[in-house]
Amino acid sequence: MLQTRFTKLVGVEHPIVQGGMQWVGRAELVAAVANAGALGFITALTQPTPEDLTKEIARCRDLTDKPFGVNLTILPAIKPPPYAEYRAAIIESGITVVETAGNKPQEHVDEFRKHGVKVVHKCTSVRHALSAERMGVDAISIDGFECAGHPGEDDTPGLILIPAAANKVKIPMIASGGFADARGLVAALALGAEGINMGTRFMATKESPIHQSIKEKIVANDERETELIFRTMRNTSRVARNAVSTKVVAMEKEGAKFEDIRELVAGARGKMVYATGNSDEGIWSAGQVQGLIHDIPSCAELVSRIVSEAQAIIRSRLEGMIVQPQREAAE
Repeated sequence: MLQTRFTKLVGVEHPIVQGGMQWVGRAELVAAVANAGALGFITALTQPTPEDLTKEIARCRDLTDKPFGVNLTILPAIKPPPYAEYRAAIIESGITVVETAGNKPQEHVDEFRKHGVKVVHKCTSVRHALSAERMGVDAISIDGFECAGHPGEDDTPGLILIPAAANKVKIPMIASGGFADARGLVAALALGAEGINMGTRFMATKESPIHQSIKEKIVANDERETELIFRTMRNTSRVARNAVSTKVVAMEKEGAKFEDIRELVAGARGKMVYATGNSDEGIWSAGQVQGLIHDIPSCAELVSRIVSEAQAIIRSRLEGMIVQPQREAAE
């Protein structure tokens, strides 16, 4: 077993996290991750109302007696969701750990911590990580440029971002973006992280609540099958390459504004991808890590494999590279 400051903080066996994913972070996946000894997060805003979130948390508790959390992402919107009500639902349901993401979560961090809820905040830069640390969060999830979803605007890949953040952040930190196997976990630990966060990899599992065709598409794709949309609007998002995302990128290059592409990128269309299995139905998130995903295991199989192979890499391959210098023969 690999024990880190993060596993001790959140009370799980393994330093592996399934972060919040819109339309994907539902009870059946989160419970399977928890039962495997890792930490899963229900995605709050996947649920239409705070009342639905309360029911989803209860449904997850029916499927596992292990710790799990809830993701609450705060993003600018013309009509913002009732964040305070979602937050209250999380607290009243007895959730002990929350993953926050997005803009200025101070109000939420303060309220969660007042009720003894540990907060893991997602960041895409060292400066944002340090700001979150000052804000009082308990841990950081640092997202490299390889990640699915929003990688920020600095374009800093994990191989640089993780150790740069580890040099300055004092609280536990997990690494996100580009992780799918034991090699990634060992590398993240070596770079100074206390565990890894996986999104795309957990999408391609038996318990993932998305269409089998999309899981198979992730397996078939390689590391080149993503697009960066919203670059011209400085709200970059990494999504799977398909007919819609390539059209959006082309329109942006021609000067399109958000209102010109609004219908193409609508969340309702992206949701249908996971329901119908038509990968060209709309925009859907996927990372470059698709190139490292070659099967569709259960969550238990995946977590067990990553942990056992990580231990083997550390004990056998890496330790085997350490040799004692031979003393010069006495003259």
